[in-house]
Amino acid sequence: MTAPSPATRSASERKARARQLRRRRIAVLGTLVAVLVVALVVTIAVALAPSGSPEAGPRDPASESPSASAGTPTPEPTVETPPPPPAFDKTQYSLTDPDSPWVIVNKLNPMNPVDFQPAVVPVPVPYINPAYLRQEPADAVVRMFADFQAQTGLQMQVLSSYRSYAAQQQVYGGNDLLTARPGFSEHQTGWVLDVDALPRACSLQLCFRDTPQGQWLAQHAWEYGFIIRYADGYTGITGYQYEPWHLRYVGPALAKEMHDTGVVTLEEFFGYPAAPDYP
Repeated sequence: MTAPSPATRSASERKARARQLRRRRIAVLGTLVAVLVVALVVTIAVALAPSGSPEAGPRDPASESPSASAGTPTPEPTVETPPPPPAFDKTQYSLTDPDSPWVIVNKLNPMNPVDFQPAVVPVPVPYINPAYLRQEPADAVVRMFADFQAQTGLQMQVLSSYRSYAAQQQVYGGNDLLTARPGFSEHQTGWVLDVDALPRACSLQLCFRDTPQGQWLAQHAWEYGFIIRYADGYTGITGYQYEPWHLRYVGPALAKEMHDTGVVTLEEFFGYPAAPDYP
């Protein structure tokens, strides 16, 4: 058999190398295509799979970061309206029992019994006539007189306080605007006193309101449980002329309530009829 010439062998070798090169290129291209396919599949799978990030699923408002919720305004905190204070209990004490600090005694409502006598004690303050009151107002008077003296350097004294039915018979002079008839006087309750300056000034006169004592009492008596029982301009309700010296003890709670609400008379506060005259 005749051997191929050198030229023939060179051509055959070149063709063989060309085929090998094509096969290598095809293999590399196939590998690249496979890699691209796998990458595409992975990308799609990642895109479709649930994610733990806030953007991949339903948002939990409680777990959102400040930056994620920056566009949503923070709701204002709810301010609860406090409940209104309880209404003043006007039934706490009797209005007819003479032992009650709220008892109403006027020209339509006499003492019952008419000769009632309360339990009273001496009041250790300066006086013109010996001072006797129930224990509660007696203690309040001591504090009030002491505070007045500490604040002003002046003094007050008691002009009159508890008066019995018999004593009122002696005091009553027939002028129903100035004095009460026996059995109709608040002085008989033991809750009342008349105040004077010390030394005396404008005793039982309207000018007492212009004294330092009268002015101080008008501003501060309620702080100790007292009211000016016969106020200026209320004769048509109370039945008596203005008495800036006449203090009636009703207790701190009622005195404060009347002061805060601006109600001047017991008749108005409790809805009692006006008592300008005796029946």
